Amino acid sequence: MLYMILLILIYFSYAQKIYVVEREREALSVIDNDKFKGRIENLGNLNHATLKFKGDFAYLISRDGFIAKIDTVKDKLLSKVKIGDSAIGFTFCGDKVIVANYEPGSVVFLSKDLKILREIKTLSRNVGIKSYKDRVIFSLMDKDQIWVINCKTFVRERILGNVGKMPFDALLTDSRYVAGFFGESSVGILNLNTMEYKKISFRKEGEEVVFKIPHFGTWGIYKNTAYIPAVGERKIHLVDLKSFEYKGNFKLPGLPVFVAISPDGKYIAVNFSGDREDFLTLMERESGKIIKNLRLGKRILHFRFTKDSKFLYLSSYYENKLKKVSLPELKVIKEFKVPTPSGVFIKEG
Repeated sequence: MLYMILLILIYFSYAQKIYVVEREREALSVIDNDKFKGRIENLGNLNHATLKFKGDFAYLISRDGFIAKIDTVKDKLLSKVKIGDSAIGFTFCGDKVIVANYEPGSVVFLSKDLKILREIKTLSRNVGIKSYKDRVIFSLMDKDQIWVINCKTFVRERILGNVGKMPFDALLTDSRYVAGFFGESSVGILNLNTMEYKKISFRKEGEEVVFKIPHFGTWGIYKNTAYIPAVGERKIHLVDLKSFEYKGNFKLPGLPVFVAISPDGKYIAVNFSGDREDFLTLMERESGKIIKNLRLGKRILHFRFTKDSKFLYLSSYYENKLKKVSLPELKVIKEFKVPTPSGVFIKEG
C-alpha cells in the first residue's frame, strides 16, 4: 500500500500539462505528459492572450476583452465574461482576479467565479498589472503614471506621476515593481515597502526598427538581478533590483522579445523579432557567453523552460508546431501539431 502511494506521489510530482494558445482559432491545445489530449475552444481573440494557473483552475484573457475560467482537471471551459473591449493583462490578489484593460481605460476587479465587483476608470491604457500583499499595482501607458490600489477596499493608495515616457509593461519580484518604458531607454523601480522610486537609464548605441515589443512576462530574474530585453537594441540589460544599480549588458545576435532564466539558474534563453525570428539563443547566465544559436522553427513566438531545466517547449508559428527541445544541446526531440501556436503555458506537479 505504501509502495503504491509513493508511486502515485512520484507520478504527480512529474506530471505535466502544457496549454498552447492557438492564436487564430480561439482555442487552447492541451498536451498531457507529451501526448495530445484535446482542445478547449470558444475563448475569444487570442492575439497576445495570457493564461495563469490558480489551484485546479486556469484563467485566460483575450484581446477582445473576455476573461475565461478553465477547469484544468477536466480541461473544460467553465465560464467566460466580457470585461472590456481589449484586455492586456491580469493578476490575482487574495480571492480576486483583477484585469487591466487597454480599452476602455479601466481596471476591473472580479471574484474567482468571474462576478464583476468593481471597475475603476483610469482614462488610459493600463499595463504591467501585479499584486503585492493587499495591493494591486499597474502602470498607465498614456499618463506616465503608476497606481497602487488596495484590493480589499478598492481605495487608491498612491499615484506616482512622471515615472517615465510611455510605460508598456512591468514585472514584480519580491517587493520590487519594475516598469519598462517604450518612449525612453530606462526602467523604473518602485520599492512597495517604502514607496521609494528610482529610474535607471541605459545608454543607447544606435536603435533599430522595433518589429515586436519585448515582453516582460518572461523577463529573466535570478536572485537580485533582472535580465531585461532592450527595446530596439541587440542586447540584454542587467539591473540590480536591490541596490537599484545598472550592471551592464550582454550582446545578442538579434532584437530580443522574451528573455528567460532556466529554473536552475544556469541558462538564459532568448527569442527574437525581425531578421532572427526563426532562431533561439541559449547563453550562460553568469557570463553571457552564447552556448547555442540555432534556427529551431519558423517564427518562434514563445517558449517555456520545464521545472527541471532539462527541456524547453517552443511554438513555431509558421510550421504549426510545438517543439520539445533538450538543454543545453537545443536538439528537437519531439514535435506536436498545433495550429498557429503562440503562448506556451506549463502546469507541472
